[in-house]
Amino acid sequence: MLFSIALLLLFVFVSLKGAPKEREEDAHVHGAGQIGIIAALALFGVDYFTSFYYATGEMMHALHPYGLQKWGYIATAIIAVANIVFGLLYMYSLGIFNEGGGSYTASMRYLGPGVSLVVAVVLIQDYIFTIVVSTLSGADQLLSILNLYKVNWFWHFLIGAVLASVTYYLTIRGRGESARVVFTLLGVFFFLTLTMLIGLLIAHSKGVPPVPYQEEVQQISLGQALYHLLTASMKGLVALTGLEAMSNGIQFVKNEDFAFVRWGKRRYPRLQKLWDFYSGKAGIGRLVQTSFLFYGGLTTLMLCTFAIRFNVFDGTLGRTLVGNLAYIGFGQMPGGVLLFWFYQILAVALLAAASMTAFQDLQATAWRDVAIGEIPEYVVYRNAQGTFTRSVTAGFIVAVFIQLLVRGHTSAAVPYYGIGVFMPIMAMGLSVRRHILRNYSGNMRVLGGLGATLAAILAGIVFVGQIVGKWQEGGWVVLISFGVLILIAHALLISPIGYRSPQQIYRIVRQKAKVQGAMGSIVEWQSLKMQEYRYEILVGITRLAELFGIRRPVRYEPPPPAGGYTDALHDEEAGIDVLQPYLHESA
Repeated sequence: MLFSIALLLLFVFVSLKGAPKEREEDAHVHGAGQIGIIAALALFGVDYFTSFYYATGEMMHALHPYGLQKWGYIATAIIAVANIVFGLLYMYSLGIFNEGGGSYTASMRYLGPGVSLVVAVVLIQDYIFTIVVSTLSGADQLLSILNLYKVNWFWHFLIGAVLASVTYYLTIRGRGESARVVFTLLGVFFFLTLTMLIGLLIAHSKGVPPVPYQEEVQQISLGQALYHLLTASMKGLVALTGLEAMSNGIQFVKNEDFAFVRWGKRRYPRLQKLWDFYSGKAGIGRLVQTSFLFYGGLTTLMLCTFAIRFNVFDGTLGRTLVGNLAYIGFGQMPGGVLLFWFYQILAVALLAAASMTAFQDLQATAWRDVAIGEIPEYVVYRNAQGTFTRSVTAGFIVAVFIQLLVRGHTSAAVPYYGIGVFMPIMAMGLSVRRHILRNYSGNMRVLGGLGATLAAILAGIVFVGQIVGKWQEGGWVVLISFGVLILIAHALLISPIGYRSPQQIYRIVRQKAKVQGAMGSIVEWQSLKMQEYRYEILVGITRLAELFGIRRPVRYEPPPPAGGYTDALHDEEAGIDVLQPYLHESA
């Protein structure tokens, strides 16, 4: 027992020592709490890193009831390839779209306001379901400690709601404090997972037998087996939201080189291209996304291998897949019971913390949606810590309500989680492709355009595959909810709520959201573009009505022209606000 206590104290001490400490001078850059590399890795990576606890379990759950668990290696390979392709796409995109907004900004620039509006709505849905799935998964891990994974649904819901409440409170407190807590938890998770891996290798070498089958294997055809393999592959891809999260939240990252890049520029100047790639806030984002390239494939491979070896899955012996492997691995250590308990409680804390990534991105997206006319202006309010408290509060309330609707059952929410992110990834691929074709020539144009096209196609295939693979679990409902959300978004846009004058846009962006610089100019340009789109829809409705003999004049004047994206940035560089001409005219 003393060995385990000493090990835990060491892990906590080292992790706490390396956790970020927010300096007073960094607390409010452009009115927002800006974060560096360590905090960015924690806040924007925690959702992705903690997919370790549920993604492989969901993947194997689609295979083992049919005796197909050995096919898990094929699903793992598909997941690993997708991680690398999409990771490289987003790492490249940060050099183009480095003022925040992710695929929302990218699609507005290259694919048009209509696509951008759909992306914005889909991302809001995805962030809310991130909160739902992460906190309910935390409840699953907590109940696994006592072998109560299959207990009454109410306890899953109650624990999930409590975890969501805690992370909501931490988010309201500010980014600096959140990052310190989350990084410490991630550090302990990393050390304990390595310890568990060592224990599993020891158990394998000692010949610890697999757990006997507790359920009868269902017999299926080859076609059904391939369908379940598709389902397994899609379930293992649920946590790629981290890519969009970092791209969307880059606006909250300090625009400076982190220590390793500064050291590299001094010591190895011949690698200047590498240091340039990882320079500035885009470089910090790229380093976070670099960790995404291989993490998903390697961790899924590890868990899949030992799940097959010891024949343990979600629900086996009343535990989750990871809970079972933790019990076996730590069981090989002196005082392993303490390590097992601590690891499961840590899982609960981390999965709850993963919802903070969604809360951060709700902030980054919601104020933009207010500016373009998709959400009422009331939602934009920023407290002294730089947090958009009203959007966080609204997301929290909706997430808890959904937890109740799915009756605390994580798998019931999973079909809605992850599906939404692949449509934005596809939009990002198409946007990057257009950027490359428009701005490059020669081999760069050909190879870059081909790579972006392949990434977009792969994202489209995964998007469809997520719906098909989860069809029996509610994938068909996603199609309906998708259509309804898009219709509601357009209805809100053309309603009085969606109207934005230049004066309103300026008030929302500069005075309420307190956003300055190029980021503010980009959002102002996006808002003007969306008003142009709104006017086009209203004119189209009027013309459609005329076909049926209903003639009503358009009641609104054409909105001010938005101009081009590069024009807005050039104005910002010249010290001219993109809205200034219209504000001056109105005055």
